[in-house]
Amino acid sequence: MGCGSCSSGGCGSNGTAVSGCGSKGTCGTGGCNKMNVFDWLSHMDVPSGQRFDVVEVKFKGGRKEYFRNINQLEFVTGDYVVCEMASGQHIGTVSLQGELVRLQMKRKNVLMNDDLHVIYRIATEKDLDKATQAMAREMPTLYRTREIIREMKLNMKLSDVEYQSDNTKTTFYYSSEERVDFRELIKMLASEFKVRIEMRQISLRQEASRLGGLGSCGRELCCSTWLTDFKNISTAAARYQNLSLNPAKLSGQCGRLKCCLNYELETYIDALRDIPTVDAPLRTKKGVATLQKTDIFKKIMWFGFDKDTNWYPVAIGKVLEIIELNKKDIIPESLEILTPEPERGLDKVPGKLNSDLENLDKKYSDEQKKKKKKKSRSGKNRGNGGNGNNGPNNAGGGNNEGNNNPGNNNNNKKPQQPSGNARQERKS
Repeated sequence: MGCGSCSSGGCGSNGTAVSGCGSKGTCGTGGCNKMNVFDWLSHMDVPSGQRFDVVEVKFKGGRKEYFRNINQLEFVTGDYVVCEMASGQHIGTVSLQGELVRLQMKRKNVLMNDDLHVIYRIATEKDLDKATQAMAREMPTLYRTREIIREMKLNMKLSDVEYQSDNTKTTFYYSSEERVDFRELIKMLASEFKVRIEMRQISLRQEASRLGGLGSCGRELCCSTWLTDFKNISTAAARYQNLSLNPAKLSGQCGRLKCCLNYELETYIDALRDIPTVDAPLRTKKGVATLQKTDIFKKIMWFGFDKDTNWYPVAIGKVLEIIELNKKDIIPESLEILTPEPERGLDKVPGKLNSDLENLDKKYSDEQKKKKKKKSRSGKNRGNGGNGNNGPNNAGGGNNEGNNNPGNNNNNKKPQQPSGNARQERKS
């Protein structure tokens, strides 16, 4: 990140190589920074006497506070500054300055008065070394505190520890579903680490924003990159968007409903204004049609009949017409199927499928009949040819039916043998 305030050392604060793109926190895309802000008025030259003297400073975990620049110091976004705190001093990073700070304070209802702390100076090398030593104590303190909480059997989850840069104060961030009496815990921690202890309870969403991570979309969590205001989210947002009420899919890493459910909610609500409310099933002569689902943006409603597994798409205008007819006790013939062109081959009516099958059956039955007729004709022709060669009686075009009849005695008679004289004449 290039912030010098993380405990992992991925930003180069521990003297190691910078993780990520290697730009050491100076990239223009903002992918290396957490809760980064783009100052689109930084190119404007404002006289020093007219500059807004409040500066926004960012600390560990994306926490931002406002400090007065009473010494009229020249800052550049990303500079490390030593700030006044309630007890001692702390080092933070300048994140925003100028007129945009005035707008941010107005949006967050921060009053411009003498209660705001001041910025002492730009951090020196000695200040940064002292802050680095304080950050090196955070992870051992976190593990040791968790062991103490486990020994005391307290129902709380410790998520993060932040040391003040002057090593005089430590803030413990924890989450719990119930009220916790940690007075004995504070005494043990004060005697263990020899610093002033502050326990700060945070919500589960704030815990997820401090820890960070990747969402189901593959991107970094919104709460750890840019989202600061956590709004209430209900399951009605999922119902408006026709999402399945599956807690595993609708919950984020914090265990609560995902904040992104509110991003497109207004668009869905505007689109639902044109969708009619179907309070009762539609009555047709084919049967009673029940609403199964609604395509909000295509403005198509899908209905299904009893004892029929198919769903039929109907345009919204047609649905309104059928509802008006049913109010007048007029029952239409059936629903009009308005299937889009690419889906017309998939969503066929069952009656048409049955008619196709019947046509195929007729076609194959006709072919079989034709084959049988051909076989019978060929058999007759063969029988007629054999009877014509058996005797001279058929040469004159005798009765074919009699020839083909197996009970005809004339055809079953053997030919007469020639007489002896005729044999001799033939021999001679």
